Amino acid sequence: MDYALARLNMVESQIRTNKVTDAGLIDAFESVPREQFVPKAKRGIAYIDEALEIGPGRYMLEPMVLARLLQAALPGPEDVALDVACGSGYATALLSRMVSTVVGIDDIAELIELGNGILSGLEIDNAALVAGDLSTGYRKQAPYNVILVEGAVEVLPSQLFDQLAEGGRLVAIEGGTAVGPGVAVLYEKRDGHVGRRILFDAGTPALPGFRREPGFVF
Repeated sequence: MDYALARLNMVESQIRTNKVTDAGLIDAFESVPREQFVPKAKRGIAYIDEALEIGPGRYMLEPMVLARLLQAALPGPEDVALDVACGSGYATALLSRMVSTVVGIDDIAELIELGNGILSGLEIDNAALVAGDLSTGYRKQAPYNVILVEGAVEVLPSQLFDQLAEGGRLVAIEGGTAVGPGVAVLYEKRDGHVGRRILFDAGTPALPGFRREPGFVF
């Protein structure tokens, strides 16, 4: 299979046609080999326009959804980024092309080991994947200018907002599970307060551990 051609087709048919115009982001999608971050048996479908399962409860986001989330997050060359539920590190690799430092976190050790090997092989030296609890983020490198959450959530834990820098942006997909239709959202921290804005309709598989606690019902 000609992966370079498949990658170009992904950019031209899935990303450019869906309101993604940032040149640096498009360049990242054109240069990072998505097929290396999926199981070998699935490399032939690495560039399809849907979420792709890469491990238990872990999915690579649909390319269009990922691209629009990253564009809304406005990653810059001086920024520090956190990729939550990074899986094998594809989005981490994309972010590495746009920010100064990026940390990916996941609680599946096998994916972390695999991903760090891929990043090393691609000679990406400003990114690393670490194992840990997704809901607590990674305080060691905080605060973050950009936080990406890879998966649909019902609720976002306060620890992630605590690790967001002043002026920082957090992007995620909320809903799209049992709670109703999903939407991509952007959170921004200004003067210590976090505001929320809905970006576009989006659905992707739910991320384990980000469910709202059931309330007491008489």
